[in-house]
Amino acid sequence: MLLDLFLAAAHHLLIFGLVAMLVLESAILRGAIDAAAVRRLAGIDAGYGMSAVLLLIVGGLRLLYGIKGWQYYLHNPWFHAKFGAFLLVAALSVVPTLRFLRWRKALRADPGFLPAAAELARMRGFVRLQLALIAAIFVLAAAMARYGGF
Repeated sequence: MLLDLFLAAAHHLLIFGLVAMLVLESAILRGAIDAAAVRRLAGIDAGYGMSAVLLLIVGGLRLLYGIKGWQYYLHNPWFHAKFGAFLLVAALSVVPTLRFLRWRKALRADPGFLPAAAELARMRGFVRLQLALIAAIFVLAAAMARYGGF
């Protein structure tokens, strides 16, 4: 029972950390950015990726060792929707991650490099779409906990 509590707490803390990093990315991408902001974006995005991987691992451990057991999740359509939304967020995150890494590399090659406003706007859209999908994940998680299956 204590393991279930630990896993649930870790799961929640990781999701809130992940959301905080996405909000930071969105805030940085709001307007024109400087070289320091480009470096910050790459660092924050690395933390975001690590949080997502840890979240997936802890979620898997909750499936295997949590009180509800994996059978509860196997037959829960809300879980499948939630996990699908998580995978969609992960897929969407690839574009900004690659772009932030490219920007950081360009900055190393040319200290005067700054991304174009159109690129900033496009990456801001990707980040905000991820945030909207994470909001949907919260709703699906609430439904999953209350309406186990049909």
